[in-house]
Parts: sequence; C-alpha cells; structure tokens
Amino acid sequence: MIEASREGIVKQVYIKEGNVIHATSTDRVDSLRSFLRSSGMLSPEAYLETMREREQTNKRYGVLLIEKGVLSPAEIHRAIRKQTESIVFSLFSWEEGRVRFSIGDFRESDTVRIQLPMRQVILQGIKRAQNAKAMVSRLGRKETVFEACYRSEELIEAALDASDMKLLGLVNGKRTLYDICSEGPHAAAENGKLLYAFQVLRMVRGIEVAQEPAAASGPRPAAVEPAPAASTGAIKIRFKTEGDKFSF
Repeated sequence: MIEASREGIVKQVYIKEGNVIHATSTDRVDSLRSFLRSSGMLSPEAYLETMREREQTNKRYGVLLIEKGVLSPAEIHRAIRKQTESIVFSLFSWEEGRVRFSIGDFRESDTVRIQLPMRQVILQGIKRAQNAKAMVSRLGRKETVFEACYRSEELIEAALDASDMKLLGLVNGKRTLYDICSEGPHAAAENGKLLYAFQVLRMVRGIEVAQEPAAASGPRPAAVEPAPAASTGAIKIRFKTEGDKFSF
C-alpha cells in the first residue's frame, strides 16, 4: 500500500501483483458520490434523495444506488473504476507531500476491487501531470539522443494508442530530445511528458554520443555507452512558459 499525504489530505493506493486494485481519499471531491454527481450520472434530484436515504440506512452508496434501481451494477463498476483512476492520477500532479509504504494483505472484503495495470497507470498518470517542465528536465540535455529498448509485449501491456506509437516511432537512436519534442504529434510539452513516460517504463533510454572535433564534418557521431536511465541532469533548453505549457 502507498499512502500519500499533503495539507491534511490522505490518499491510499493498494497494489497487488502489478495492478492497482483499490484507492481511497479523504478529499470529498474524490468520493464516489461526488464523482457520480459531477460526471452527470446522477441527476440533482436523484442525488439528494439517495443521500437522504444513505444518512438513514448508512449503506454503502454504490449498493444503495443498485438496490434503488438508480444505476445498474455495470454502471457502478465503471464509476468505481473511473473514481479509482481519478484518485491515482491526481497523485502525479503532487510536487510535495509525504509518502509511506507498507506491505500486507488487502482485507476489506466489502470493497470492490478494480484491476488497473501498473504500466497503464504510469503512462496515463504522467500524461495527465501538470508540470511538464519538471519531467522533461529529467530526460537530459536537448542534445541527448534516445534509442528504443522495448519488447512488443510491453507496448500492448501499456495500451499505447496511435499517437503514442507515432512519438515512439521517432525514437531511433539518431534523434535528440529537441528533435523528438519538436517533431512529435502533440505540443512540445505533451511530447516531452510522453517521452518521459517511455523512459520511466524503460521503453527508451538516453545515450551519449561521441563529440566530434570543431572542424570535422560528416554524419552524426556514433553512439557509445548508454546514459543512466534515470538521468537528473538539468535540461539546457530555453522554455517559453504559459501556464503548464512550454515551447522550445
């Protein structure tokens, strides 16, 4: 179990066999009833009526909605999955807080378990993160060259879509960080975040290139030893920022 806390809010994420199976939050915005209301799955009238009954019976809200015939079990399952994703993905935007890890069995027998593959959680969480600049700074310099190092099975497990594959296709051992972010299918900030997700998932890695003499000319120098996968060197790119966006 991973427990993250910040400013009085505590979020817990339960992981088993490489999957997120459950998530909780003390923030009322993350509750199932708030999600159902904000997503439009519940009308204001149905929400008020079922909340009054819940206060009287103290039943779990999803169970009450099924018993009342307001939503089907399939609709509740989809809502719980989306709620779990929302809690987990929100943590990718936290830039400070405290984290605690614990090992043990998840024993809440009356809680619905949702299977979220970890590779998909990481990919989608990073895509939704707000601070692109902080992530891109961990990739290296703008001259850092990237090469692919994945297995096809990993692409399926991460559920990469067509635009993800288009950016991954730019990683060929010749293009630099600058090239990939500039030529990718999205804005530079989004391309940078996606490339960072690929590095975290160990689908790509940065490589150092031999420096050629100043007077030399010819093809791009050959690649040498790989740089550490989790490079934290500051990126030497001049950013023009607007909110959470940047450009080269």
